[in-house]
Amino acid sequence: MVRPDITLAELPLRPELVGEEPYGAPQLDVPVCLNVNENPYPPSPAVAREMAEAVVAASFNRYPDREFRRLRTQLAAYLGHGLTADHVWAANGSNEVMTHVLGAFAGPGRRVLTFTPTYSMYPEYARNTHTEYVTVPRHADHTLDADLVLGAVAEHDPAVVLITTPNNPTGTSTPLEVIRAVLAGTDAMVVVDEAYQEFSRTPDATALTLLAEFGNLIVSRTMSKAFAFAGGRLGYLAAHAAVVDACRIVRLPYHLSAQTQAVASVALAHADEMLARVADLRAARDDLLVRLPALGFEVVDSDANFVLVGRWVDRHLAWQQLLDRGVLVRETGPAGFLRVSAGTPEEMTAFYAALASVDAARMEE
Repeated sequence: MVRPDITLAELPLRPELVGEEPYGAPQLDVPVCLNVNENPYPPSPAVAREMAEAVVAASFNRYPDREFRRLRTQLAAYLGHGLTADHVWAANGSNEVMTHVLGAFAGPGRRVLTFTPTYSMYPEYARNTHTEYVTVPRHADHTLDADLVLGAVAEHDPAVVLITTPNNPTGTSTPLEVIRAVLAGTDAMVVVDEAYQEFSRTPDATALTLLAEFGNLIVSRTMSKAFAFAGGRLGYLAAHAAVVDACRIVRLPYHLSAQTQAVASVALAHADEMLARVADLRAARDDLLVRLPALGFEVVDSDANFVLVGRWVDRHLAWQQLLDRGVLVRETGPAGFLRVSAGTPEEMTAFYAALASVDAARMEE
């Protein structure tokens, strides 16, 4: 008989879960949260009221629309490029979208390949779908080129290739000509994760422009970042209709609640307003890229709404000292760096003030 006070370490976990910790950035009650790359500007009161009305109007006692074609039609219209509802899939955040993709195209006996440093959830997607996770380092400047990617594909024979652009945590973009060459050079499914594309200096330079040419392309997006919709939990992808059908096979029934569908529909109906502060966040990012080097810090050029700043001998100490001053950033990325999200002018002022009083030792050039 199993004791009622059994610990996690004593449970009969799957072998690959032994010793693992639940994923998650710290959620702390601090004055300035700059750690998870959210859009800090909430919807207007008018849009918030419309969202609340949509939640109330959505059915609670009936199952939601399993195919959510109205929402998919809105997402397709937002993306453009001739896409229709048949080319779009959505789920409870891009995390679930990616799990659908790997559930359909990866799994036991197959590999997923990506390029480090990159998003820290990728190995968990692989683990949870029983997929072998393989990584290859990016170039020293965190960029990718076709030779590097296709060389890794030839070596590891992946079923799925993940290319994150702009990359998290470095903010580095991958040019479209590189993505085109990769798609032409492999039969693997290539997922281009564009979670931060709206923040790019060239947002129209999107892999969506390649969908008409390549059936093995999947473009992943989210409403959590630029759309100021992190609490709404809506991620989505664009691909050929057959790819969407593959995701429909592996999804759990009714995976997208009626309330999520209703609120996301309102957000998309007011897309211009929801995205109105993206330019301000780009400007805050660009200011970080200028001011931090002027203050003697090293940065990585970013095309997203965050910047890596360093280098510290003990970055955890620097993270803690910022936290002690009421500013929460993210301890992630290459050694010695912290990642800071672009915020409101008030948040940026608080960040720069806190940073000025951090006395954690920095690495010498």
